Amino acid sequence: MDGIIHHLAVFISGLWQIHIFGEGNTRTTAVFFIKYLRTLGFSVTNDIFAENAWYFRNALVRANYTNLQKGIHETTEYLEAFLRNLLLNEKNELHNRNLHISGLLNEEKVDIGNAKVDIENKKVDIQDEKVNIENILSEKSSDFSIKTTVHIHRLFDRFGFDEVFGRSAVMELLEMKSSGASKLISNLVQADIIEPVSGYGKGRYKFKK
Repeated sequence: MDGIIHHLAVFISGLWQIHIFGEGNTRTTAVFFIKYLRTLGFSVTNDIFAENAWYFRNALVRANYTNLQKGIHETTEYLEAFLRNLLLNEKNELHNRNLHISGLLNEEKVDIGNAKVDIENKKVDIQDEKVNIENILSEKSSDFSIKTTVHIHRLFDRFGFDEVFGRSAVMELLEMKSSGASKLISNLVQADIIEPVSGYGKGRYKFKK
């Protein structure tokens, strides 16, 4: 059965990656997959997909994303854990934080000696914030590309919920041209993930809680 689980993970991640469905690619891929599994004799429902929608999406991303310079390799292990729960009634824990890779993509050099941070006073639960952004993105139900998903996580890792940023900051952090940064910002505003803020000058935004 392990071989079948792996084969199914490779199959569905490849299908999702080519973006075969024009509208709601991830959601439509899930519906297709359920119907496909039923033709193979599996009795499956939408429950696990609905309960773990963002995990399923991120597992598809991890099955297709490679960054050799950062030591990140595509892997189906997370999809396989999802499928083992779906098809074998296993109880693998499906946590988005286990799939998180944006910290590995952060190229900023931190001078610990000069960064005099009072850790005791700066009581920020970074893990909770990461979970929060995953939940927010899941609720928006936007079918972003793999590249855009990585961009969103990099932006959030840099600015979080409280810091304000503009187009120039996006250009610098993501190494984008002006037009690409403007398009990304526009898409995130439309998806209700970031929002314009006043009092900081024109064209300033922050992540929406």
